[in-house]
Amino acid sequence: MKVSYQWLKEYLDIDVAPRDLAEKIARTSVDINDVYSLSDGLKKIVVGEVETCEPHPDSDHLHVCQVNVGEDEPIQIVCGAPNVAAGEKVIVALHGARIGDNVKIKRGKIRGVQSNGMLCALQELGFSDKIAPKDYDEGIYLLPDDAKPGDSVFPYLGMDDTIIDTDVTPNRGDMLSIYGNVNDIAAFYGLKPHFKELAIKKEGDEKTADLVKATVNDDKIAPTYKLRIIKGVKIADSPLWMQIKLWNSGIRPVNNVVDVTNYILLKYGQPLHSYDYDKLPGHQFSVRHANKNEKFTTLDGDEQTLIENDIVVTADDQPIALAGTMGGEGTAVADDTTTVALEAAIFDPIMVRKQARRLDLHSESSMRFERGINPATVETALNEAAELISELAGGEITQGIVTASEKPAQDKQITLSLSKVNHVLGTDLKMAEVTDIFKRLAFPATVSGDDQIVVTVPARRWDIFVAADLYEEIARIYGYDNLPATLPVMTRNHGGLTARQKFIRASRHDMEGMGLDQAISYSLTTVEKAKQFQIDPVDEPMKLDFPMSSDHVATRMSIISGLLIDVAYNVARNVNDVALYEEGRVFLPKGGERPEEQEHLAAAITGHLLANSWHLDDQPVDFFQVKGIVERYLHNLGIAGEIAYVADDQRPEMHPGRTADILIDGQLVGFVGQVHPTVAKDYKIPETYVFELNLEDLIAADKVANEYHPISKYPAITRDIALLVDRDVTNADVLAVIKKRGGAFLKNVHLFDVYSGLHLPKGKKSLAYTLTYQDVHNTLTEDQVNKAFDKVTNALVDDLGAEIR
Repeated sequence: MKVSYQWLKEYLDIDVAPRDLAEKIARTSVDINDVYSLSDGLKKIVVGEVETCEPHPDSDHLHVCQVNVGEDEPIQIVCGAPNVAAGEKVIVALHGARIGDNVKIKRGKIRGVQSNGMLCALQELGFSDKIAPKDYDEGIYLLPDDAKPGDSVFPYLGMDDTIIDTDVTPNRGDMLSIYGNVNDIAAFYGLKPHFKELAIKKEGDEKTADLVKATVNDDKIAPTYKLRIIKGVKIADSPLWMQIKLWNSGIRPVNNVVDVTNYILLKYGQPLHSYDYDKLPGHQFSVRHANKNEKFTTLDGDEQTLIENDIVVTADDQPIALAGTMGGEGTAVADDTTTVALEAAIFDPIMVRKQARRLDLHSESSMRFERGINPATVETALNEAAELISELAGGEITQGIVTASEKPAQDKQITLSLSKVNHVLGTDLKMAEVTDIFKRLAFPATVSGDDQIVVTVPARRWDIFVAADLYEEIARIYGYDNLPATLPVMTRNHGGLTARQKFIRASRHDMEGMGLDQAISYSLTTVEKAKQFQIDPVDEPMKLDFPMSSDHVATRMSIISGLLIDVAYNVARNVNDVALYEEGRVFLPKGGERPEEQEHLAAAITGHLLANSWHLDDQPVDFFQVKGIVERYLHNLGIAGEIAYVADDQRPEMHPGRTADILIDGQLVGFVGQVHPTVAKDYKIPETYVFELNLEDLIAADKVANEYHPISKYPAITRDIALLVDRDVTNADVLAVIKKRGGAFLKNVHLFDVYSGLHLPKGKKSLAYTLTYQDVHNTLTEDQVNKAFDKVTNALVDDLGAEIR
């Protein structure tokens, strides 16, 4: 909220520099965005009076003006504004002046006529189009008749004021009003506020209840709803003092009725809405939920399609406003309005927030309804607004208020213990100091015994509910800087990572060591993507009741879909070599109230893992490279069980011929393979390989302890063998036989050639291996190696039907 320092001084005898006040607010209440004055950077801008205004001799739209700026002689200024005229008081930027955007004004000739300055619009002084009065959009701004030529223009426009722009947190909705700021500032400076309320001085004979009726069937959507009527108003500009308060607060002046409602909104934090009584479709007011697909045109001219959770104000059951958000186009106060229906209400904050967000209609009113309204000042604000409209627009206030619902202003009583206050805050406050703080806050407090304090919290502080809230109030008024600083109590236990944390950290280290970059993707996704790439498929993901967007409605059951979105993002920006991994949680509904959370590790690789060089050709990533990463990872983590890779063609998102399930001792722990080409096309990515592992299973699996063996000083002996086997015999089958029959001295088996094609029988393929034998204690003999090698050869022939080539 933009808080005017001069407005604060109307209600507080404060003698603190604005910037010092802003720092105190930031330390005590809410954050500060900025402290500024509209006159910052401007100079030599004064009041002028146009004495004569003649047409320019060489232009059909320019005027040559003689302007009195308080000097001995008037100065000549050429101006193109259509509303410039003799006798008007105007804003004059003199020669050498600085106006908005740091523009410097100089003497010069305009179409041959000397011009010694500039007549300014508010926008040229730095006012934005959103706050400058609309009447002056196409011309210069005209000052009041009592403006004295030669005086600085800043006091006349409120530009000498200092604005403290506060960043109000959701729990401090009371700070979205001058009333709330005055009370808070008075508390931490120990001042007595003299806040002024304007009561109704005179009501007419006609009763409000004879002109309108109002009902609220559901008090939840509108706990308070009140109406007043003002007849015989005359729409005009509001007085300059009110316009200044509005534009200094970032609100554009409109007319004397609308401006009053905005002024009261700023003063009390109570949004009001004014209707043209004669344009209403009826005079039976009500607040209800909108009908499904009900149409309504808001003040901005846009037609809105409503849903059943929206709330509307109706007249004879026809919508005339989106409750707490925006009024309707057809019932707005206009120049021809003579009777005003004035509404003050409290609407359900959650419903207002949802409809304002869904329709993108955030406003000063909706912001306040979302954060809460003080029930104690609803009627006060309504009465003051009615009286101001009567004074400024010349209307007559009808007798009484029509009330459809009313939430009583209830104070809260909270009991505190002085010893607990000191324990929580680490202070040594006395009872008198604590009660003085509550006195400054205007919270009545009664001392009971030596330790108990019964505090009455007024309705204007609806953010305070429990004792902990009052501890915070004591701390901030006492001063956070005055709280004692102490070191935390340390334990004698040594810190360290758990076995689970070490495993997860080692997993990340391994992935990065093999050239993959860490990615972090959203845990929320679409239902379709949540179902993809599951290790052990579950039918439906867990869905959110109130998702933040249509792309984040369900919890992920696999990490891969998020990584593929990251791959697509990079590929779209011409990054063709992408190797990403992510370690994170997935959420699997297992029939309970909450899903089962599992740690998973996944990766997605496309393009090249290794860059080409003078001695290395391009090698696009393939199944075996990614499988090799998985193998090396499982080896590095010391997984002790039997690891198997079993071809799988049942995963719809994966290529049926390039996918394998990963099993440890027969238990499925993940999969590796190529993303199906049609799925890759949907994600707009090229050929991509992925894997995903369930870390919960890996953490629980048996591990090989770290063992160190000396390097053998005895030589190794190798034997090569080439086999002719059936095409359905896999490398894993051959390795299993070799390792089973290889004997104690077999150290390594390496596949160095695979061939299938011409010169081989149909349905056959050739595999060639190098077997390495070594004894760590002695030098092997030829006979020992030959015997072991013969056993392997015979086993391959017998078990696999292999033909030794």
